[in-house]
Amino acid sequence: MLRYTLMRFGIFAGCLVVVWGAVYSGLFPRGYGNANFFWVLLLSLVLSAPISWVVLRKERERASVHVAGRVDRIKANLDANRNQEDGAEDPAAAQGRAS
Repeated sequence: MLRYTLMRFGIFAGCLVVVWGAVYSGLFPRGYGNANFFWVLLLSLVLSAPISWVVLRKERERASVHVAGRVDRIKANLDANRNQEDGAEDPAAAQGRAS
């Protein structure tokens, strides 16, 4: 999951550099007043999302399989622990039934 996050951040950083250059070269309009930084940031987020969706598809699926495997192992461990607790009897309760 860390690898996916770093790759996603890298795509965002690349988009940020490209958008910053495009805004300051005049290809994209500048923001109003002091809002230029937020305009560049927002435009970078909007552009990097679909790029990440397409480019990182295999990495996202690999991370999903890894997370699903962990969840399955945790569920199996919880079921095993639950069965152990059900199988253990209280000695006083066992004596009360024997009488």
